[in-house]
Amino acid sequence: MNPATTSLRSLLKQALSFALAFAIWFSPIPAGLTREAWHLFAIFAAAIFAVILNSFPLLTASLLAVSAAVLTRTVDPGKAFAGFANASVLLVVVAFLVANAVVKSGLGRRISLLVVSVFGRSTLGLGYSIFLTDAMIAPAFPSNTARGGVLYPIILSLAQSSGSKPDDEKNRRLGGYLMFCGMASLSVSSALWLTATSGNPIAVSLADRYGVKINFGSWIVAASIPVLTMIAFLPLILYKLFPPGVTKTPDAPKAARDALRTMGPLTRDEWVVAVSFAFMVAGWVMAGTLNLSLAAVAFAGLGALLATNVLSLEDINLQGGTLVTFIWLAVLFALSGQLNELGFMGYVGGRLTSLLGGFTWPLAYVILLVLYVLMHYMFVSQTAQILALFDVFLGVGVKTGVPAPLMAFALLFASSYFSTITPQGGSQNVIFVGSSYLTQGELYRLGLLTTVFCMLVFLVVGTPWLLFVAR
Repeated sequence: MNPATTSLRSLLKQALSFALAFAIWFSPIPAGLTREAWHLFAIFAAAIFAVILNSFPLLTASLLAVSAAVLTRTVDPGKAFAGFANASVLLVVVAFLVANAVVKSGLGRRISLLVVSVFGRSTLGLGYSIFLTDAMIAPAFPSNTARGGVLYPIILSLAQSSGSKPDDEKNRRLGGYLMFCGMASLSVSSALWLTATSGNPIAVSLADRYGVKINFGSWIVAASIPVLTMIAFLPLILYKLFPPGVTKTPDAPKAARDALRTMGPLTRDEWVVAVSFAFMVAGWVMAGTLNLSLAAVAFAGLGALLATNVLSLEDINLQGGTLVTFIWLAVLFALSGQLNELGFMGYVGGRLTSLLGGFTWPLAYVILLVLYVLMHYMFVSQTAQILALFDVFLGVGVKTGVPAPLMAFALLFASSYFSTITPQGGSQNVIFVGSSYLTQGELYRLGLLTTVFCMLVFLVVGTPWLLFVAR
């Protein structure tokens, strides 16, 4: 394409993003909203729109958004920059750095070779292995971000050992397929287990206000059929939506076994990484019981890897992309939280109640679920949306006649599977986005299609199942 044409298109996209911000900013403020809430919505919506259009990179859009919010006195500086001290944000950053030790030590390659030796006859088999592995380890992790920190280095090593590199367009797609399988698996496995993410117990306590009693056993019964259906079909659907290029690898299992023999026994660095990860995983699993900070556990693991010279300061310095991720995630996390604190999300919930008053409950149920999922475009945290909207949407559903258990579980499971709808839709996504195997456009397209598929599975398969088991 002509460079001049490309430049003109880029300028047009940027102009559209600014136009959206100005259009919302200067439009009449709805009754019931403060000026600050409406103006922050204008800034946040324009930033997300700019990223979707690819008119600005995520970092640039985030920096423009936070500077506009502070300089226009829409948001207090302390609150705008609070994300830089948020434990979830810090956990993501440390997970990036720790993942480098898994690759550098060779442990990631060893694990990937073991996976290839069992499932490696096809790329599709590797995709299924990611989903199954994540589903099995999910109940032990109260944080899907921490779980992503465990899965990512293994998936990265799988991609690299298959010859896939982000800067090699011919072989990039294989790594891209595996990376998105990692993102998608984290979203659906979080819906399978009550303990798979920190937001689930919060939502359960909110559902209790409406007489919906949920425990570990009733959760797994309710989740089993719809979530296992998603796991059964998603690797294949992603395989069709994003063909990895290399499809059949019949000789890969034997080659992997030969490579494992060549590697020999575990090296000293591999043992250190394995033990460090074991202690980190144990800390994450026991975090709730022992009242431990997930981020502090991760920092302890990183410190151990540095103290034992598995990682060096030079290794940390080379992770420049981690700083980029840290900045945009911290900014968007804080701004989305301010949207809730300033009352914008509560206002939306109130409007919904009045709009759906005359609908039959099945129609209201579908509309509420679709809106709840789509509103995740405005959030960078699943837990933040649960805190902002779960109670509101459940209350609206019950008032319109939707059975409380059905509405509660619909929102509970959506709070997990909608995390792939945007690259910033869940902090666990960020690790995989930072791999550079997928473009922003690919991430948004695959994320939307994956979320739509999961929602359809829940409506078609999950709804009758829940009406049967959740009464």
